[in-house]
Amino acid sequence: MVIVTTIRRAVVTLPAAESGPDNPLPPLRPLDEAHRVDERDRRDLPRDMARQIAYEPLRGLLPVPLRDGYGRRRSPRDLDALVIENDRLSATVLPGLGGRLVSLVHRGRELLYRNPVLQPANFALNGAWFSGGVEWNIGATGHTTLSCSPLHAARVPAPDGGEMLRLWEWERLRDLPFQVDLWLPDGSDFLHVGVRVRNPHERPVPVYWWSNTAVPEQCRVLAPADQAWQFGYERRLRRVPVPAYDGVDRTYPLNSTHAADWFYDLPDGRRRWIAAVGADGHGLVQTSTDVLRGRKLFVWGTGGGGRRWQDWLTEPGTGGYCEIQAGLARTQLEHVRLEAESEVSWLEAYGPLGTPPDGEWTDVLRAAENRLEAALPRRAVDDAYAAWRPYADTGPGEILARGSGWGALEVLRGGWKLPGTPFDESTLGDAQAPWLHLLRAGALPEPRRSGAPGPTLVAPHWRDMLETAPATPLTEYHLGVAQWHAGDRAQAVRSWERGLGLAPADWPALRCLAVADRVDGHPERAADRYAQAFDDLCRDDFEGRAEVTAALAREAVEALLAVGRAAGARAVWERLDPDTRQRGAFRLLEAELLLAEGRPDAARAVFDAGFEVADLREGAEAIGELWARLSDEPLPARYDFRMRPPTR
Repeated sequence: MVIVTTIRRAVVTLPAAESGPDNPLPPLRPLDEAHRVDERDRRDLPRDMARQIAYEPLRGLLPVPLRDGYGRRRSPRDLDALVIENDRLSATVLPGLGGRLVSLVHRGRELLYRNPVLQPANFALNGAWFSGGVEWNIGATGHTTLSCSPLHAARVPAPDGGEMLRLWEWERLRDLPFQVDLWLPDGSDFLHVGVRVRNPHERPVPVYWWSNTAVPEQCRVLAPADQAWQFGYERRLRRVPVPAYDGVDRTYPLNSTHAADWFYDLPDGRRRWIAAVGADGHGLVQTSTDVLRGRKLFVWGTGGGGRRWQDWLTEPGTGGYCEIQAGLARTQLEHVRLEAESEVSWLEAYGPLGTPPDGEWTDVLRAAENRLEAALPRRAVDDAYAAWRPYADTGPGEILARGSGWGALEVLRGGWKLPGTPFDESTLGDAQAPWLHLLRAGALPEPRRSGAPGPTLVAPHWRDMLETAPATPLTEYHLGVAQWHAGDRAQAVRSWERGLGLAPADWPALRCLAVADRVDGHPERAADRYAQAFDDLCRDDFEGRAEVTAALAREAVEALLAVGRAAGARAVWERLDPDTRQRGAFRLLEAELLLAEGRPDAARAVFDAGFEVADLREGAEAIGELWARLSDEPLPARYDFRMRPPTR
């Protein structure tokens, strides 16, 4: 009997924290991204690498909202899953969570690190992200904004006559459609993954892609390189030898003390692959066609901060993990140019690898490459890619999951034909409704009388439509956001001020002006405007006001404390509801407020009572910095999230 790939629905039940609502305030502040290279290092980099690092790095998150409404209270939750299997492999995908491949089982052996919990944390560019499995990262340096978002999914015919699972969505940071096709050829020990990113625009765009695979950290990571670009949270990028650096073999993840990236410098012409192999000689290998150039090892390290993050993201005592990754460029600090009306595509393969991990580096690599070639020849990967390409345009059959309606809105506006990845009008929803009205009628719907202004769009074509639409407070608000995103701050301020002229108590516009004042170096005026915006909001009454109040209060208290106005910050604090005050981020803010009021003992008591900042940012050191102002004692382990060596 011939057994080919089949796809079935399933349910994965995990202790999970709810994702909560998105932040209702547009993210106007410059992106606080930890993965940046100091200017002093760029002069010593290869010319093409330096050029791609400088090529249109992401400056902000618009139009994507922040996702910071999650907590850390977990309860059993059923997650819709899709299982792809043949007689040797079983792959489990979560279409509602970025299409994450959470499990890959080969003949009863799990090849990935499978997280026993679902705990969002602030690692994605826009906030919520979770660890484990294989994630598909598109957009810009960092974890994709789609980490905890639904993708479209459907059955599609596979090249071998079986079934293929297609995932697709519209990536909003760069305005690009993409697809991920997964299938298991008959008798194959390897999951095949075809990826395509398209640029339908009449201009070049920067493209970023990394496939990140979590594996147990008790392993040795193998990649065909004798040098790597090492990047730590000191924001230094330096070329180092592989496998040993500073007298330590860094290909064993547990040999590193601090969190770090090791971008392997694979020689031209060498097969692209990376593997994680345990002491028993069994592990996972990822290989691809040559377009997917880069390979990387990420380690948390054995230091206190790295171990704390592992416990934070998983379940203490369940074993740590590292990540082996593959991307379009040599490092994740780079973006690749995709020409107008063109596309880039490649094929990846994931499967088991049995090879001795220990020994002299060149001997270990030679043995591993020979085993890989025997299991999946390099030519077979190229042939599989060639066989898949005609099927990339095949229209989907049964729809298995729905993503967002943003792609449908963009296709309607642009009139694009995107074979293989239809963005059907049936996916349009409430978030897209005002913009569909603008597209068809030339105006936004009737101005809001109260409430949050809703999602915003900032691409040039939407900005042009807003500029010619009738002036209303809502139109001026969205126009200002789009102008701000384009770098025209002065014009954005004028738009928001015009909106205030039409509606003096327009707290969304006041908040935007307050952010502009902080960014442009006018902290006192920013504090005034934040206080006024919060006061106006508290007089407003609408569904969902609690989330808006919390988000605005957090910004307002920080702005008021920045100019030494503790009494004003306390006035905002006192108007928050008790449940909001008990959230970890607000407990940390309360400690800041108490210290500003000259009450260090009360601030220290907040630490002693304990709190957890659910949306603590990767690389953030705010907790440790506040503790140092309160105490000469070492930072308690529960608050130690430091990801870099102590500053000398």
